Amino acid sequence: MTIEEYNKAVDLYADHLFRFIMKQSRNEALAQDVVQESFEKMWLKLDAINGAKAKSYLFTTGYHTMLDVLKKEKRVTSIDGESEQEQSHQQPQQYSDLSEVLEEALERLPDIQRTVIMLRDYEGYSYEEIGEITELNASQVKVYIYRGRISLKQYLVNIENVI
Repeated sequence: MTIEEYNKAVDLYADHLFRFIMKQSRNEALAQDVVQESFEKMWLKLDAINGAKAKSYLFTTGYHTMLDVLKKEKRVTSIDGESEQEQSHQQPQQYSDLSEVLEEALERLPDIQRTVIMLRDYEGYSYEEIGEITELNASQVKVYIYRGRISLKQYLVNIENVI
């Protein structure tokens, strides 16, 4: 990869990567840090990366960096004594705005389902590209997307969630 290709990747993909990480983590500071770290890792491996694969490399690196940070935060939270069970028993909120309802539905999905759905439907990746990013095979990606969409549909058709 050349320096010009790197600069072009920054221009083309930084915002997309930020939005993806932001939707996954719901933490703006974390998303900014992950984007910066992903581009730093790309810079350090400039000679080894094919310019045509820059987007895939960035999303793969960003996704795995985000997972590492979230795992660290989870361990720190567990050590501090906050129970995961307490967090999961929050009362569902009532929304009337469709985008807020969709955000709530996405938040309820398991991490891997939310990730593959967002990569497919929000970012437009193919099943194979999603597989590369998440280290799954294409059939696993399809299964997770299918199951996630079924869960979203079940949540969204429940009238109590829309009112």
